[in-house]
Amino acid sequence: MGLELFVIILGIITYFVIKQSVATITKTPVWLLWLVIMSPAFIWTGWSLAYGQDARMPVILVLGPFLISPILYWWLVDKGRIKPSQNQPSAVEKTEPIPPIPKPVSVRPITADEEKSLRDCFPWGVYYLQNIDYRPQAILCRGKLRSPAEKAYEVIKENVEKVFGDRFLVLLQESIQGQPFFALVANPGNKSAQSKNIDLFERPIFALILLILTLFTTTLAGVEISGQSLAKLQGDGTIWLKALPYSLGIITILGIHELSHYFAAVHYKIKTTLPHFLPIPFFLGTFGAFIQMKSPIPHRKALFDISIAGPLGGFIITLPLLLWGLSLSEVVAIDPKSSLLSFDSLNPRFSFLFALLAKSALGSGLTVGKAIDLHPLAVAGYMGLIVTALNLMPVGQLDGGHIVHAMYGQKTAIVIGQITRFLMLGLALVEPDLLLWAILLLFMPVADQPALNDVTELDNKRDLLGLFSLVLLLMILLPLPGAIASWLSI
Repeated sequence: MGLELFVIILGIITYFVIKQSVATITKTPVWLLWLVIMSPAFIWTGWSLAYGQDARMPVILVLGPFLISPILYWWLVDKGRIKPSQNQPSAVEKTEPIPPIPKPVSVRPITADEEKSLRDCFPWGVYYLQNIDYRPQAILCRGKLRSPAEKAYEVIKENVEKVFGDRFLVLLQESIQGQPFFALVANPGNKSAQSKNIDLFERPIFALILLILTLFTTTLAGVEISGQSLAKLQGDGTIWLKALPYSLGIITILGIHELSHYFAAVHYKIKTTLPHFLPIPFFLGTFGAFIQMKSPIPHRKALFDISIAGPLGGFIITLPLLLWGLSLSEVVAIDPKSSLLSFDSLNPRFSFLFALLAKSALGSGLTVGKAIDLHPLAVAGYMGLIVTALNLMPVGQLDGGHIVHAMYGQKTAIVIGQITRFLMLGLALVEPDLLLWAILLLFMPVADQPALNDVTELDNKRDLLGLFSLVLLLMILLPLPGAIASWLSI
């Protein structure tokens, strides 16, 4: 049942990734794209069910679907690609990337007098304005930056708001050539009102219902994780108590992660929802949690702070819970078929950081050739570690993607995201349990939504914190080196 469950989870996640990433740019049905992407998993699963997981699969079935599926996928996307309307510039004409803004509204043409007023908003000593271009959804103001980007943005934003009120959102971006330019985009709402009237408890009833449902589904999952039977629930109420360490642990970790994002967003006066949990009635009992930000991020510092707050907050609470859970766990003989989800016989050497934590918690009891039968609380901490690593992946709209975007800019972040995709594919060949991650990253967009001021760079403290987050990712993801394993006698 483990393999079938893995494919079901992979299928659900893949469907939502496709729907979020390319459904808006192609007419090709999402179900067809999903079927093409999932075909390798279906073929490999079918072979395993028919001949057994130990049966040797023909090379053509191993490599063929893996190579053909991505090519066919991108061909179908391109075949049904929605062509731009005649009043939109073609891809060749676009020299600057126009960032996506929530619910974009077409800009009204400004009059000659308004254009003159707009030019007056750009002081010569701050930003030397050379020309103004009109696009369907933006007014591009190109020139040369003559002062620090942060100061220029604040001055020009204030000048534009004096002339046009809240009619426009003011963006400072970089062209492909690396030249800063300003863009005025029609404001879909009253930005000033949104900033001052943030509802900290927006949709509290809905969020509370999801939390209660997730508490129930994670408790059911905790029953099986603790080695108990769901059939005995009615006759023995103590089974619920044995399941609570996992349930409360995983909800605490996910909740702290999302609340860290939430309070960082509130600090920057960004309108956002409360954390929403995603319950599922099988496997781990939840798909995680999320918040939704409903106003643009003002600058790269805010993007960095909001993005890194979640993984760090979740990791800080994960550490004590994981150590506590490991101290309650048992050392067992290692199962040769052990995987990353073998909670009853987990090989701690798969992760450098996890091995160090396991050794510190279990001491001399953990030796060479031994594995760990995880206590339910340790399972919650272990999943918290995995959630931290997944979110720190420097790809697209994951927290790690936001972090490298804030540190190095969007163009460099895209390159880092592409490299990460291929590195994960290579790592999946060594550790097949990482194939799910590799597939998800392969089809996740590497472009990230820019901040309003996407030019001002971070300070040294934030750069160091960002580097720490990448080191933390590597410590979780990479296996324990043999030399250190020998030194620790594990």
